[in-house]
Amino acid sequence: MFSKIPQRLTAPLGLLSDSEKLAFRSQPGGLQKLATVRNIPETDNYWNQYVILFDSASEVFSLITPNDIRRALLDAPENVATLIRVICSRLFNLISDHTFPAPSSASVSALATSFIKAGTGSTERSATKEVLNCLRVLQRVLPVAFEMDGETSSFEMDVFWKKVEEDDVEEETQRSEIPQFVIEDDEDSEEDEKPSEPEPSTIPKSKPKKLLPSLGERLFSSIIDLMFCCGFTLPMQIQKDHYKINYVIWEKGIGSTVDPGPSHQYDSNKTEVLRLLLVLLSRQIYTSASSLFTRPSIYTLHLVQKLPRRDVLTILCSLLNTAMNSPQAQPITINSMAGKLPYNHLVFKGEDPRVNLVAICFEVLVALLDFQGGTARDVLGGGNELIAAPTPRTNAFRYFLMKLHRTQDFQFVLSGILGIMEQQVMSMNNILPGARKSIPYIAEDIIFFWKMIELNKRFRAYVLDSDQGMDLIAYLLCYNLEIKDKPQQQHGICRALSYIVQTLSAEPAFGQRLLNPIKASLPAKLPASGTAADFLINALATTSGQLNSLYPALIIALSNCAPYFKNLSITSSTRLVQLFTSFSNPTFLLSDEGHPRLLFFMLEMFNTVIVHHLSENPNLIHGILAAHKTFEDLGTFTLARGLREIRRVQLAKEDQARRLSTDDKRKSRTVSRDEDHPPEEKKNLISNEAENEDDEVTPSAQAGLDRPATTVEPAVSPSADSLPSAQSTSQKAKGKMKERRSSSSMDAGSLERIAAAGIGRNGFIPTREWVASWQQGLPLDTVMLMMSELLPKVQEMQTSQKASSASTILDFLGSVTLTDVLPPAPPLSPRRFVWSDASIVWLTSLIWGEIFVRGMTPLGVWNSTNIRLFYVKHSHNQQRPITDTVSNVVGGLLGRTNSDTSISRRP
Repeated sequence: MFSKIPQRLTAPLGLLSDSEKLAFRSQPGGLQKLATVRNIPETDNYWNQYVILFDSASEVFSLITPNDIRRALLDAPENVATLIRVICSRLFNLISDHTFPAPSSASVSALATSFIKAGTGSTERSATKEVLNCLRVLQRVLPVAFEMDGETSSFEMDVFWKKVEEDDVEEETQRSEIPQFVIEDDEDSEEDEKPSEPEPSTIPKSKPKKLLPSLGERLFSSIIDLMFCCGFTLPMQIQKDHYKINYVIWEKGIGSTVDPGPSHQYDSNKTEVLRLLLVLLSRQIYTSASSLFTRPSIYTLHLVQKLPRRDVLTILCSLLNTAMNSPQAQPITINSMAGKLPYNHLVFKGEDPRVNLVAICFEVLVALLDFQGGTARDVLGGGNELIAAPTPRTNAFRYFLMKLHRTQDFQFVLSGILGIMEQQVMSMNNILPGARKSIPYIAEDIIFFWKMIELNKRFRAYVLDSDQGMDLIAYLLCYNLEIKDKPQQQHGICRALSYIVQTLSAEPAFGQRLLNPIKASLPAKLPASGTAADFLINALATTSGQLNSLYPALIIALSNCAPYFKNLSITSSTRLVQLFTSFSNPTFLLSDEGHPRLLFFMLEMFNTVIVHHLSENPNLIHGILAAHKTFEDLGTFTLARGLREIRRVQLAKEDQARRLSTDDKRKSRTVSRDEDHPPEEKKNLISNEAENEDDEVTPSAQAGLDRPATTVEPAVSPSADSLPSAQSTSQKAKGKMKERRSSSSMDAGSLERIAAAGIGRNGFIPTREWVASWQQGLPLDTVMLMMSELLPKVQEMQTSQKASSASTILDFLGSVTLTDVLPPAPPLSPRRFVWSDASIVWLTSLIWGEIFVRGMTPLGVWNSTNIRLFYVKHSHNQQRPITDTVSNVVGGLLGRTNSDTSISRRP
């Protein structure tokens, strides 16, 4: 008797033998039948196993692979269509079944009952388990169907969106009961005029027809019902009468002051429902980027355009409130301290239902707010400025987010976003590395904030007027600095952050806040000393050279803020001048057609500071005067001069490589000689060579204003190559280098060959016409006028022993006025971020790239399917297997980008 118990316990509990589940994959009557037997009827018992066999999502995703579905779609596509129809039909019936949702079986009595039923050989039917299996099977099957259908959608249109006609029995009954009902009076009169035609004999045979909702429409309705089903996703106590579907907002926040109460089981069920919804929305990732607007996802279009207003508001508020009520967004209390202890994430392993729910709420939310395909594009408004905005008929979710206006709602959203960012920065600012876990949905939180300030102008103004607004900006910049050195992983988020800063910098309120200090607690690597303007400059001017594509937005942001710069510190002033010097380097300047634009923005920023607050920024003016040679060279810059400098750098690098090779060989042959007396000989040699070197610039910390006061380390990698070698060459080698410089470097043909070979990683070929086009347009007049007035006076003060101290010079610069010399300050015209088709495609790809990454674990929802919106590459040496998203898009800004990313937009 006892020998039979283990086998019988397997069915209800799923704890022991998995022979039935293994047989599903191996036996002919299992999964194999889907592809090997054609035209399986919908009434066949074969389909039952897809609903009752599995006990978890992991079992569905491990026992049914994409290759299995792909094979069935190729060999027996009608069976996959039948599977979808049967599963959907079962789901529809279960939702209306009185046994669903099944009561919780966590009690001891229920557990004992399951043992008894197992011993007697009977299994208890669980409607909740069957509903979950229906959701999971659809989650597994649909991505493969989307992939196989590509951009044709013929299979999906036939299965999901084909409407079926049926006899309108209700309307026919009404006609018999209400004979006075007339459809069209005009048609009746026309019939009277033609009594000879045999129409009366045909009228009784034609029955009125009506179109039933398509399978896709019914599936969306069922998903929304499940989102608000008492006992499944909502507590039973809020059920009204016998109606288990109650459209109430999940959590308190916007639109609701009542919290129904959390539950881990309800959170898990919500996640399952939202995952299927996200799968339906993911249809667009199987469309190429070029077709994103012309072939929009009909699934997403239905959700953003066809839902009743009540459904849209309830879904929007439920997703938003759940995301903003995330554990990381809540203040730290004694009750919540246990979950935020150091290394807590290493002690307690496993999936956190609450974290999973918050993450998928963010994902669905940003996917809906981002969608602008087809008829969902924003509509241009009237007035002096043509501004595109959503409407209820384009995208209802974008529209109602735009309509939020209550102050308490704005405070709720800002606190939620700020709390998540604060927790993320805390995880970076630990003495012990890895003490706190990084927020898994930090990217979605950032993108959601971008959507809020993009769509809702009143929220944007509220953020900038709030004392917490600048703290949030500081957290965003800290996170940007943390991930900037990981371009293969976070390049897309870095770019999004740069556009967010540019968007906010165009607002006057942002500039006015720059005079205040940063109060937020920040990591030691980025101290918040000085004003917010100093912090902004130090954060933006330290961007890695590998992320040159971020520079346009960041430099534009600095230019937008320039009218409000006052009393900049020595550090921030020096960094601005260093950045300008790097951009002026010929190696960087000639390597890409967009690089001169960066120089233009920097000059524009300097000019703005000079005409608005000259005397209030002595440190910056002193730095500009110290680098006067760089400004003067730009005024006479030519292609030939730039190519000579590039050639000089190339020769220096070649000579350094030869010298290192020669030194290695010499070391292998003359080890004993070096051991005798190398230090003195080598020291004298280097000293003599340094004295005789006439082509290298020796940096000096005590240099006067006829050269830069500090040693400028280029901030970008191309210009870093132009630095002279730290090691000197031998006299013989130096003589050869000078000979080559005179014969080769100065040769016009050699310079033309350098230009024709391409400069930089893009292989860009500069021409004299191109150089003249931007060189003549550089706004050098204002800064050169300032130099012509102040530089001689400062140089005279330096030569005077009485006034040679730096403090005396700074005091002088802080008291000068040049209102009679400088041109009047032009009206402020900040450069705002302008959306283009390319930038919309880029952000859509970024969002779905992040969703794809998170979907890889633990289930791998979209794994092993052919994504068309972006490329997918797997990296073996990175913990994060998917890296960046679409590159070569700058959102309406001029310039090119370079990225060695793993998710990129297809041409």
